[in-house]
This record gives sequence, C-alpha cells and structure tokens, in this order.
Amino acid sequence: MIEEVHKDAEDRMKKAIEALRRDMLSIRTGRATPALIDRLPIEYYGTPTPLNQLATINAPEPRLLVVQPFDRGTLQIIEKALQKGEMGFNPSNDGRVIRIPIPPLTEERRRDMVKQVKHKVEEGRVAIRNIRRDVLHDLKEMETEKMISEDDHKRGADKIEEIVHKYIREAEHVGDAKEAEVMEV
Repeated sequence: MIEEVHKDAEDRMKKAIEALRRDMLSIRTGRATPALIDRLPIEYYGTPTPLNQLATINAPEPRLLVVQPFDRGTLQIIEKALQKGEMGFNPSNDGRVIRIPIPPLTEERRRDMVKQVKHKVEEGRVAIRNIRRDVLHDLKEMETEKMISEDDHKRGADKIEEIVHKYIREAEHVGDAKEAEVMEV
C-alpha cells in the first residue's frame, strides 16, 4: 500500500520535471527553435489557441523562424501576436509566411532570461513540494484509519523525503543546464 503511494508520488514528480523541461524550451537562447513560439496563444475566433495548432513553424537557419499558417486569414492575427509577445521579435509578413529574425541576445537580456529560468525552476520545486504535502497527508490519513502502523508511516515519510530531494536536485540540474545555454555567447 505504501509502495503504491510512493510509486504514484514518483510518477507525479516525473511529470513535474517533464513540465519544467517543456517550459525551459520556451525560454530563448541565442538559437532559433520552433519551441520558442509554438505555445504562443493566438486569439482565434475568440479562443486562445496555441500557435502550433494554427501554423507550421520551422527554423531553416540558426537565426530565423518561419511560420506558415494553415489558413492565410490568420496571417495578420499571428503577426500581431508575435509583435505583442514579450520575446521582442520583429516579424515580417510576405502574404504567405511570416519570417521572424532572431536577434542576438544582449548581456542584459541574457540576465533576464536567467531570472526566468530560476523562476521556472522554483515553480518546479514548489510543484514537487506540493506533491510531497499531498502524499504525507495521505500517509497520515492511512495511519489515522489504522491501515498502516506508526512505524510504517515514519518509514513512508522518510522514503518520500528521499524521492523529493532526488527530484528537486533533478529540477536544479535542468535549470543549471538551461542557464549555461542562455549565458553561452
């Protein structure tokens, strides 16, 4: 029973780390990658829709992204959303595709990106801690209902702490790798 709780907690923590990795893809480094804008919300018929559902995004060159909408009527909407975005892009529209030149990052912008990385890593840590809180609450309930003994509760809590520390370290490694990538000139 306790093993099931641990397995569930570990699965949820793995998902939190995967979500952190996906979030890290959207943080800009010096290279063009479709992940920078693929989740950008576009107001499409009154509904915010991710850009990757409205267009094909390619990176034909290291400093260029090309967005080709499935419906040409969305070209203007996509272009405006890209201009308003916090990435600082200046897209150009030729009537069929939108080209987005990726300017090199300044030192100040790199430091801002590192702050974003640290913030996302902290969000990952908080998610992992929330999972720990939920699992410890479940273990306490099991002990209260006499499903497990006090010793089993203690051993289960200790095992959860080990798992939490493992995944927090992994989140920090993901953040450190992204910081190094952002600061790379």
